[in-house]
Amino acid sequence: MALAFSAALPIMAHAQAIARTNSKELIETGDGLFQQKCAFCHGRDAEGGETGPDLTGSQLVKEDVNGSGIGPVVRNGRPAKGMPKFGLSDQDIAALVAFIHNQLKIAQSQKGGRRGVAVSDLQTGNVEAGKQYFNGAGGCASCHSPTGDLAGVASRYQGLKLETRLLYPENVTGKVTVTLPSGDVISGTLAYRDEFTIALRDSSGAWRSWPVDTVKFKVDAPVEAHSELLGKYTDDDIHNLMAYLQTLR
Repeated sequence: MALAFSAALPIMAHAQAIARTNSKELIETGDGLFQQKCAFCHGRDAEGGETGPDLTGSQLVKEDVNGSGIGPVVRNGRPAKGMPKFGLSDQDIAALVAFIHNQLKIAQSQKGGRRGVAVSDLQTGNVEAGKQYFNGAGGCASCHSPTGDLAGVASRYQGLKLETRLLYPENVTGKVTVTLPSGDVISGTLAYRDEFTIALRDSSGAWRSWPVDTVKFKVDAPVEAHSELLGKYTDDDIHNLMAYLQTLR
């Protein structure tokens, strides 16, 4: 009996940990933190905002276990996507995780389930207007070509996957050249950038960083144009551009 009771302890402890993770108090604390630090991008209910994706539809969130996926993203940020890092305590991270998982639970419990985004939903724009935006105001043609890198893009990505690639390009690296006060010039792959720090990985793979007010630097990161456009797109721009991109097969 003692052996059986001992073996049950880890299970009981795990159940208690889950209860604490989903406690009303922890969720409420996470709600407050989320509104302060996350809602301006991801929306007050975590279902997406003007510049941030819907977290209740995120695969990372669905696969997260006690902050295993969410925690590192919050702490390290996603600079390439315009998400800053947050220096939060373990307790604050746990609260955010509890809130986000609660929002996921609410979203999944909605009558009829969450409605997905059909390809037809993203084909409601005007193709010709989208082409004009691509070649004109959007500045897309300065980096991309419908007969070059985008040839067949609508065959490789459909619907929401295509729109996600448009709004939040992945695995795209930039270059940076840093000039030190001594006059030495160091170039490499852009690793991190905010209002305080510029960092790169040099040809040997070493991470090097400097306060931005102590060096001069030039960044060649075409992907930043996508981040800048997030605050400029109108609904019509997105619909029209998506309609045009879906013709590139």
